[in-house]
Amino acid sequence: MRHYGPMAERYGSWGRILRIDLSQRTHRVEEMDGSTYRRFPGGRALIARYLLAETKKGVDPLGPDNVLVFGLGVLTGTPLSGASRHTVGAKSPLSGGYGEAEAGGFWGAELKKAGWDAIVVTGASPTPVYVWIKDQQVEIRDASHLWGREIVDVEEQLRAEVGERLARVCEIGVAGENCVRFAGIVNDMKEIAGRSGIGAVMGSKKLKAIVVKGSGEQKVVDPATIKKIGRWVADTLPQNHWYFHYYGTGMGLDGYTRIGGMAVRNYEGGEFEHAADISAEALVEKGYRVKMEACWACSVRCKKVVKLEQPYVVDPKYGGPEFESLAALGSQCGIGDLAAVSKANERCNAFGLDTITTGSTIAWAMDLRRKGILPDAEFDGVPAVFGDPAALLAGVDAIAHRRGLGDVLAEGPDRAAQRLGGAELLTTVKGLPLAMHDPRQRTEYGRSLRVSYTTSPTGGDHLGSHAPGTSVKNVVGMCFFLKYDDDQLTEIVNAVTGWNVSKSEVLEIGERALSLTRLFSLREGLGAKDDRLPAQVMKPQVSGMLARVRLDEAEIAKSIGEYYAARGWDESGVPTAATLERLGISDLAR
Repeated sequence: MRHYGPMAERYGSWGRILRIDLSQRTHRVEEMDGSTYRRFPGGRALIARYLLAETKKGVDPLGPDNVLVFGLGVLTGTPLSGASRHTVGAKSPLSGGYGEAEAGGFWGAELKKAGWDAIVVTGASPTPVYVWIKDQQVEIRDASHLWGREIVDVEEQLRAEVGERLARVCEIGVAGENCVRFAGIVNDMKEIAGRSGIGAVMGSKKLKAIVVKGSGEQKVVDPATIKKIGRWVADTLPQNHWYFHYYGTGMGLDGYTRIGGMAVRNYEGGEFEHAADISAEALVEKGYRVKMEACWACSVRCKKVVKLEQPYVVDPKYGGPEFESLAALGSQCGIGDLAAVSKANERCNAFGLDTITTGSTIAWAMDLRRKGILPDAEFDGVPAVFGDPAALLAGVDAIAHRRGLGDVLAEGPDRAAQRLGGAELLTTVKGLPLAMHDPRQRTEYGRSLRVSYTTSPTGGDHLGSHAPGTSVKNVVGMCFFLKYDDDQLTEIVNAVTGWNVSKSEVLEIGERALSLTRLFSLREGLGAKDDRLPAQVMKPQVSGMLARVRLDEAEIAKSIGEYYAARGWDESGVPTAATLERLGISDLAR
């Protein structure tokens, strides 16, 4: 086990990147000076920088030359509600462009405590391995005995092996091992960096897990301000975060479906008659939700924990379904059985599958059967029929293990459509299925969704990650759900780092990251032609208040053009020379 030397004192970062070459089974420290880190202070900014600089155009996402980056933010590990986030990125096996996924929990904070700002993984091991990091000691170990095992089993085994009861683990399940193109990376057993197929990249490198135990303390410039803001979050919890604290996400689904906001039966739309039955409130009323848990240092505690013995055994170590999972595995597949949805969510976490893409892909297969395009569609002998819990559960298992139709679907819906037909029924943008909020809803959120889905760096993302104010939260490692405004976020960044930056400079961090991810996707052949909603959601919904409402393609194109202009991109969505110069990334554009 190699031990690296003492760390220089910095605020909010260590200036150290762990470089791991799995082909050579070697590792080393890359030092990053403070001025460079201020330009790329974590998350997608750091990830896109490495992808642009260290991958060649056209690199195979599942080949050894793809680069896998675990990027912390400058705020990750700060003792403050929301400062738990890390981002994992690579060239996406789904889109072929920029790919990333975020997660919370404790793993990112533990890596920061161990003295690292990021991990960059290159090459591929011929046999399964895991990485053990204890502060500045790093070791690559054999993981052959862990291959094929589920998430909880592996985490418990690894903690025993390294002799650290409180070690934190991020890992892939069998879906990542089998290079399912929408596999995610799971940490703390129930937090998943789910989107873009990043788990498949980790699986292609035969990297089963990264285990971390840290004992350091990241210093901040102004502890009093951090304490003051932490107290504000706790004191204002009833006004700002009560529903998240008590229910998590997924409240009020019966009302949401009535305005056409919920994804229903492969986005055919209309009201979902069982919406209230699969809501966050129903989880409480039925006694399925046994408690709420928190990420690192967070007083909001918005994470559901679900436990069931009948009619399915649901292990509470896998947490519980949030809105996206409730809808993707529920209304999107026409299923109103909350126990079955909870079980499907547990299986996705156990296998390391993105619930959004899994539910959407199964729903698409159900639609193929319903429309007669694939009339015999089934999973392990169970017909792929809307509303059947057995079909949902069989589909999850078949995809993770690449059996039968599941093997085709594991390639992602766009590639599956090339073999099976039914491309007109896809609900993807750049290969990534839309999240579970219908962009046809006639609300301000619906209007923002239409731009978010089309222009977000990874495809069908609903969290507004295309906007600088949200993008910067990704970069610095702050949770999207904490209600810090731009002024508060600026105050937090300065209190941690001492950078003394203005609000506009903080937002520029988010802008720089957006242009970097755009440059990578442009280089890989994605551009304005791909910033389009799928035909399936351009049609009116089949029933309900939006049955006569069709989205206006010209209006959406106008909004996209306005978004390009606001980012300093030309009418083709390409960052202009002046924008690259202003953001200080002209060298990476070349």
